[in-house]
Amino acid sequence: MMKELTRRNFIYGMAASAVMVGFPNLGQAFSNDDKFDLVIRGGEVLDPSQNLRARRDVGIRNAVVAALEPEIPASMGKQVIDAGGRLVLPGLIDYHAHVCPELSAIGIPADELVPYSGATTYVDTGDTGGNNFSAFKHYIIPKCRSRIYAYVHISCIGLAGFPVTECLNINYVNVDLAAKTLAENPDVLLGVKVRMEKSIVGENGLEPLKRAIKAAELSGVKGARVMCHIGLGPGEMSDLLELLRPGDVLTHCFTGNGTGIMKDGKVLPAARAAKERGVIFDVAHGAGSFDFAIAEPAMAQGILPDTLSSDVHVYSANSPGRVQLPWVMSKFLHMGLSLEQVVAMTTQIPAKLIGKVDKLGTLQVGAPGDVSILELVEEDVKFMDAGGGGKKLNTRQGKRYLKPFKTVRAGRAFGQPYPAPFVF
Repeated sequence: MMKELTRRNFIYGMAASAVMVGFPNLGQAFSNDDKFDLVIRGGEVLDPSQNLRARRDVGIRNAVVAALEPEIPASMGKQVIDAGGRLVLPGLIDYHAHVCPELSAIGIPADELVPYSGATTYVDTGDTGGNNFSAFKHYIIPKCRSRIYAYVHISCIGLAGFPVTECLNINYVNVDLAAKTLAENPDVLLGVKVRMEKSIVGENGLEPLKRAIKAAELSGVKGARVMCHIGLGPGEMSDLLELLRPGDVLTHCFTGNGTGIMKDGKVLPAARAAKERGVIFDVAHGAGSFDFAIAEPAMAQGILPDTLSSDVHVYSANSPGRVQLPWVMSKFLHMGLSLEQVVAMTTQIPAKLIGKVDKLGTLQVGAPGDVSILELVEEDVKFMDAGGGGKKLNTRQGKRYLKPFKTVRAGRAFGQPYPAPFVF
């Protein structure tokens, strides 16, 4: 009589078959003779998470960093990148970008940015709201090689209506929908985005920000942040700053639109208090949201940014200020930050804010195989800010800048060397 086929019998039978045909032990460690999928040789590794700046070779196997050694023979790599004379960094993280094309009026495909940004991870900041985030998650993010996280906009339409602003009609500012979207998508979403300018919120004042904070709290997601864009108005900046909670993000922190965090050449007491209680200060350069005349005195008075980011989108990417992440890093090098500081602000610190991937933003063994290789070019260069409020752009004369050379995501380079077969 035939034995009844049950789920348990089927599983037992498959396990027995695996033993008979000699399936390998999948938990067995690799030996020293196993080749790496990719070896990056000869570069100067700079990894703030390890206080490391030294010549090292990086070996990547199965999409993670498998070795970080003074020397890995080229023969140990199925593919090899020569990084001699260049900086080898953990994959750069652009903590404020717009990488949702088609659903947003200003988004750019993330992978198209890689040759200019050198970034392996992007945080999309409010391109979509509760009404259209699902399409971003299911139809756009899965097609990208770049790693993408996001903030959901407190306005249910996100930036789909740009240049018609999304918070003029307060009925779009839907607390329950934003909270529900955040609660149901903790794998991708970091919190709630709101843009707080008079031209964006109209007569609604601080209400959109208050609703964004309420949505983050109502979601029940531990550590859910509010990212607040600032500019010209509404009302007094101090009133806005006092609403932000520890862990919330003040983005465009050195904007020249309005007074920003400065008044009469001095940092607002409310801005200093916000920084001291743990509000994150994010640069988000953009086409009109970074002003040397604000950043320089603020930094001189002890207000440093926590994260450097681009605010790259279809308008800012075409602006003369050069908003791509390596250029933002270069401007802060010019303003006196060390190379270690600007790398930490684009790797280790934003990775901690994301908080979803073990060892993201590092090159420690076991970390994701994400690597950004940059050149530090020593030559005269003119830096330009983004000004603000229609002002003339400021320029500064520098002596060095960072230039992307090669970007590796999960052990696979963008461009050559191409893996065969090309599967990602």
